[in-house]
Amino acid sequence: MSETSTAKTQDRKSTDQVSRVVDQYFKQRNGELLIGNIPISALAKQFGTPSFIYDKSIIQRKIEEVHNVLPNRFNLYYSIKANPNQSILKCFLDKGCGLEIASQGELSQALQSGCISKQIIFAGPGKTFEELKLAVQSQIGEIHVESIDEAHQLNSIGESLGLTVPIALRINPTDSSGGAMQMGGKPSPFGIDEESIDDVCDTIKTLRNIRMQGVHLFMGTQILDAKTLEKQYRRCIAIARFIAKTHQFKIETIDFGGGWGTPYFPHENELDLRHLKTILEKIDTELSADELLSGCNAVLEPGRFLINEAGVYLTQVTRVKKSRGKTFVILDGGMHHHLAASGNLGQTIKRNYPIAILNRLSELKTHSAEVVGPLCTPLDCLGRNVQLPKVEVGDLFGVFLSGAYARTSSPTGFLSHLLPPEILVDGENAALIRRRGNSEDFLQDQIAPTLPNPIP
Repeated sequence: MSETSTAKTQDRKSTDQVSRVVDQYFKQRNGELLIGNIPISALAKQFGTPSFIYDKSIIQRKIEEVHNVLPNRFNLYYSIKANPNQSILKCFLDKGCGLEIASQGELSQALQSGCISKQIIFAGPGKTFEELKLAVQSQIGEIHVESIDEAHQLNSIGESLGLTVPIALRINPTDSSGGAMQMGGKPSPFGIDEESIDDVCDTIKTLRNIRMQGVHLFMGTQILDAKTLEKQYRRCIAIARFIAKTHQFKIETIDFGGGWGTPYFPHENELDLRHLKTILEKIDTELSADELLSGCNAVLEPGRFLINEAGVYLTQVTRVKKSRGKTFVILDGGMHHHLAASGNLGQTIKRNYPIAILNRLSELKTHSAEVVGPLCTPLDCLGRNVQLPKVEVGDLFGVFLSGAYARTSSPTGFLSHLLPPEILVDGENAALIRRRGNSEDFLQDQIAPTLPNPIP
């Protein structure tokens, strides 16, 4: 088979997510997956398995897809939690994106990657005093306040440093309009309850070192329906308008959150970007006509949507065994590196991620197998009843849609296996962007206790 790459249209309705991802974003040569222009076997030979491999061109393509959808008012921020590797962050910074953080560690990552502080926004319900102080000292663009106590802390920090702190209010609305994981419309650690807006705004007016400039709603994750996003965006605008009109705050930013999803499973379809573009253009026109909000900037902060399809978790088959009529394909990697693919990151019923034998993509899938990792737990299962070609030891097994919430959302210390490296591919070049961990990494994290004198 010659090298091929078929770009599919946005509205493709595929029930085979492996075919969808490979056809849209990757190439094959003689039935073997290429990442960039490099065969997967060459990457496995150079960097070993298990490992995470990312295609830079796919990241750039996703950024361009989103930029083509956004009116000028809208600013694209990347939510670091999806994948915080500094080389990944630089891909977004090179394309003019800001960064959304949720911890002191992510703030350090953002600054070290070269992001200017004004292009950083900070959300999260449990920010510590130390984290808030560092964010204020760094003079980041905006801190998203999720409780009145946090506002008081920021005011105190600002006063002690002689600074005025720019904030946005994250609001927990009275209703929610969907998403795989709803984050609004119910009792929640996230945001200020909508029914408390008046009291909170009245209090903030008394805090001299706070400048209230924005409103933030983030109501759900893994959203694949543009109409659901439209409902959420319009809810956000209504709340921003109420705050501007009732409390005379000048609203400079409206953060619509993230939540854009990618389809993992056969029943899921891609988010319709053409429909979303029409929605955002209408919203932009309405904002321009609103005397209270016409001058505001809009923020969107997807993470998963921008990085997920660029990543592949690469493992190798170490054993193929039969047990009471079932075939088990045993890999050198598993849930300790990719908890989400095992179903143990929120799935009620185990559903298989898009998974395949990467060096034999063109072969007929004639065998059913359980695909498991090396851990001493029955939870370490990456695929149940998976249809595969006849598998052999040494075959290269891959989990697609592994760019987001994979390595850093997993219990990498469980059973003290080596930590997987990360590789960024750019055309014919591949760079190690996180080395493989070894036993020394575990030892460096441990401190020998200083024991008191023995108790008689």
